[in-house]
Amino acid sequence: MATTNRSTLGAHIPQVTARAKVLGRAVYAGDIKVAGMLHGKVLRSPYPHARIVSIDTSEALALPGVKAVVTGMDTPRAMWGVHRKERRILAEGVVRFAGEEVAAVAATTEEIARDALDLIRVEYEELPAILTPDEALDEEAPGVHPGRDNVAHEIRFERGDVEAGFASAHVVHEATYETHAQYPGYLEPMGTVASIDPEGRLVVWTSTQSVTQARLRLAAALERPVSSIRVRQATTGGGFGGKLVEDANNLVAGLLAVKTGRPVRVVNNRLEDFQAACSSVPERITLRLGMDRDGLIVAKDVRIVAECGAYCGLASEVMHVSAMRSDNMHRNPNVRSHATLVYTHTPPHGAFRGFGGTQMLFALNSHIHTMAGMLGLDPVDIHKRNAIGQGEVSVHGWQIGSTGLVECIDQATEAIGWQAKRAAARSSTGPKRRGIGMAAAMHVSGNRTIGNWDGSTVVVKINEDGRVFIQSGECDMGQGAMTMLSQVVAHELDLPLAHVHVLPPDTDTSPIAIGSLASRVTIAGGNAAIVAARMARDKLFALASRQWSVPVEQLRIGDGAVFLADAPDRRATIAELARLHVWRDGGEGIQVSGSWDAKTVMHDDKVYGNIAPAYSFAAQAVEVEVDTETGQVTVLDSYVADDCGKALNPVAIHGQTNGATVQAFGWALYEQMQLDGGRLMNGNFADYTMPTADAVPMLRGGFVESNDPNGPYGAKGASETAILPGAPAIANAVFDAVGVRITALPITPEKVLAALRARREQEKRDA
Repeated sequence: MATTNRSTLGAHIPQVTARAKVLGRAVYAGDIKVAGMLHGKVLRSPYPHARIVSIDTSEALALPGVKAVVTGMDTPRAMWGVHRKERRILAEGVVRFAGEEVAAVAATTEEIARDALDLIRVEYEELPAILTPDEALDEEAPGVHPGRDNVAHEIRFERGDVEAGFASAHVVHEATYETHAQYPGYLEPMGTVASIDPEGRLVVWTSTQSVTQARLRLAAALERPVSSIRVRQATTGGGFGGKLVEDANNLVAGLLAVKTGRPVRVVNNRLEDFQAACSSVPERITLRLGMDRDGLIVAKDVRIVAECGAYCGLASEVMHVSAMRSDNMHRNPNVRSHATLVYTHTPPHGAFRGFGGTQMLFALNSHIHTMAGMLGLDPVDIHKRNAIGQGEVSVHGWQIGSTGLVECIDQATEAIGWQAKRAAARSSTGPKRRGIGMAAAMHVSGNRTIGNWDGSTVVVKINEDGRVFIQSGECDMGQGAMTMLSQVVAHELDLPLAHVHVLPPDTDTSPIAIGSLASRVTIAGGNAAIVAARMARDKLFALASRQWSVPVEQLRIGDGAVFLADAPDRRATIAELARLHVWRDGGEGIQVSGSWDAKTVMHDDKVYGNIAPAYSFAAQAVEVEVDTETGQVTVLDSYVADDCGKALNPVAIHGQTNGATVQAFGWALYEQMQLDGGRLMNGNFADYTMPTADAVPMLRGGFVESNDPNGPYGAKGASETAILPGAPAIANAVFDAVGVRITALPITPEKVLAALRARREQEKRDA
């Protein structure tokens, strides 16, 4: 065992990448410069649906400095996509959304490339566009994709006896909720530099959440062997799901590099990123819930119509989460779901932080609050009575190894002053009314659904100076993966954190990894790092045991050395042992590979199975002020309690929680991608309103450390759960303040005023 006098586990420490970032030394994809580098630009469709009659690139090619102009005719025949291969790198024959990639230019400067786009002559025949799910589901609607209807994916399941559950209920309530698309809003737009190395291999530096997935997609789309492609993660300035596998930026860069034989830089400007990045999946959710007199949920029926846009991407998996994940929060045995994903001629939707949980939890938490009022109960009590417990198995077969859900609810509501403020809200008068609301949530920490593996591999190399390199394919996109891996290995080998360095993910040298998704990196990568670090320690012990002729059991590691437990003065530094491990008969460097795979089960065709090694929980309570004259909603106070298993780095988790909370505020109140005739109208930060520092209160929060049995030192994921309860907590607080229920996000002043007006008119009719 390691001594822990140097350990940073549980300590507030800066990210290991922080210094490079704040000093401006971190190298993002857009910062990379390679000799002979060209600049790439993309021409995008102005129409949501049109036939490409002709493309004339002659004028663009004649412009001095232009080295290549490519269209769909010049691209490989392969289609790309996540599960359904339905996209071309550049559209050919038809465009299916406004913003789809039609042509690309490589030139000696960015300005020349931009000018060349204006010289490409495209003749379009505009076609009728399907712009809403209702239009898509019309029996007479033509298919967005030829030869099929507009249903991209469908989910149906039922457990228990739902109708009997409803028959036994004291109260049954049904309502429909609408959620909208949210742009990822990361600081760094998508960027890639691609080049051809001297051996003819394609080398790609890109902003990504998974170098492994990026390489697989590049190989498929460009019709090249996987081994002929090297993907290196540049410093990534945020991802939130948007930099996973659904954008075409690195595909276009790779295509241009192959066509020109030269390095090509393709970096989206903000408008291009709005047009190209997948936003979150819009969903219309009809929820029917039955409760007994005490607020126990006895039946649940969900119908979802979700929109993926022109291409399916990961939207089917997002809808899957909406359809069933929240069922596992509660003990209700009677659940039914029917979810339908449809194509439209709008920009694609897909992965986003919370991955379908935000949509359903807005509906479910709003519903629970409404039904609490119908039953004369406190919604806090209903949440706690229904909360699944540790050691229980959920309706879908999820084995709950740890849960701090009830503790999160208590922590958040006590921090907000729930009882006192709830009573005060009922007696408030005047144009500005205050109210409080709360919501609860669950998320996965890992997910065995991509394939029958949900593990990670970490390589630990001890250098001759006693310092350590870590190689992992898991990507750090700002959430702290490199810091977590450094902490784990430093703890196991009892080294200063500064003596441990994580190498950036690189498909040529890093182990294969699924990537940063499903809040899986801490539990999968952290456990693999423990395995690898202990293997490295065992090699040190084995060598010292032979040198000193003592049993391994008598050895300890600490303070940068291996020593005898009962004779601490007999010691050798890690550096000395690392050198000796090489320079001896049969020697070798100390480099080990440790793997860990979750003991989970892929769900079956009835979506039953324990798909994650751990499950995270959270609760949030907010206080709002609603101006009844303007409709403005202001969040005055917020507290998020996060069950992270074990807080390995509390300050990092607070950062993740606060960021998630602000994204939830934006989705609930401000952010909305405005389409007019299928065209994006607010693709910039001037018109797309995101919450700024002065628009949110001082963010408060805390942890519940439930110590998961499968997590590294008890830890589990903490990067996504905190986004889930924000919108319903605000909606519930608005209802508490002014008595109107907003069921369609965002909660704009116009909607609040319209609801207040409708309520007054109804009161007049009733009088």
